Amino acid sequence: MSADSFEFTGRFLEEAERNIAKYPPERKQSAVLALLFLAQEQNHDGGGHVTEAALRAISEKLEMPYIRVMEVATFFTQINLKPVGRFHVQLCGTTPCMLRGAEELMQAVKEKYGIGHGQTTEDQTFTLTEVECLGACCNAPMVQINDDFFEDLTPETLIGVMETLKGGGEVTVGSQIGRITSEPEGGPTTLLTGPAPQTADAPNAPQGGGD
Repeated sequence: MSADSFEFTGRFLEEAERNIAKYPPERKQSAVLALLFLAQEQNHDGGGHVTEAALRAISEKLEMPYIRVMEVATFFTQINLKPVGRFHVQLCGTTPCMLRGAEELMQAVKEKYGIGHGQTTEDQTFTLTEVECLGACCNAPMVQINDDFFEDLTPETLIGVMETLKGGGEVTVGSQIGRITSEPEGGPTTLLTGPAPQTADAPNAPQGGGD
């Protein structure tokens, strides 16, 4: 398929039709974001972005004005409108992450790979993008690399993750200090046991009936 044409194929076509079928025919334009994601995924080996041809194909498929498709595509930072590297590093720069070291993470990537916001390494391995909140504020600072979150980062651990990915190795997603979901650092401190059993002399214990 040339860069001047696009059509959904294989499982991407099936998934596109499944998403469109979720809505009444007169509301099928509601599937636009889902189709943008599918077009981007289908183009994984061609730059990992939604091409101009794909935008126009989605516009025709959903029978909606091209400009409305573009409005959705430009609103969501998850939709790439230009090629990205094999690993798209989306670094959260919103206040919680900034206060916890996001700027240091950005600087570490610049020093190691020579790229800043919106830039891609010459070997097309990494693209760095600063984005708004990704919703993992409790475990700041964090990045999203392709589809995975990496949290509780330091400059050293972020570079370690990126180097492992570059070399084809296995990485641990989520917290890089071992905490589970959003529990406090060092582990939970409350609700460690269940409620204490009530005794007969407890204030709220049920009283026996009379004669």
